[in-house]
Amino acid sequence: MGKSVEHEPAVEEESDELVDPQTVLRERCREKPECAKLVARLEECNERVRSRVKTSETCHEEVIDMFHCVDHCVAKDLFHHLK
Repeated sequence: MGKSVEHEPAVEEESDELVDPQTVLRERCREKPECAKLVARLEECNERVRSRVKTSETCHEEVIDMFHCVDHCVAKDLFHHLK
């Protein structure tokens, strides 16, 4: 039989369960300053919309901006973690 090659886990958690590296990278990217300000802007919009009884405002633009930032950040590292 061939020798097995061990891969260093790209993203480790405290448990032995498999963890989706994309999920972990998204959380890390959300905390980076360039994305954190967009996350804060989305949260502010959500609070504003929830506080109103009748509103036509949506947070669509804020969602798009935040996910664009996070996905752009994740894309730099994600494929390094895949086998």
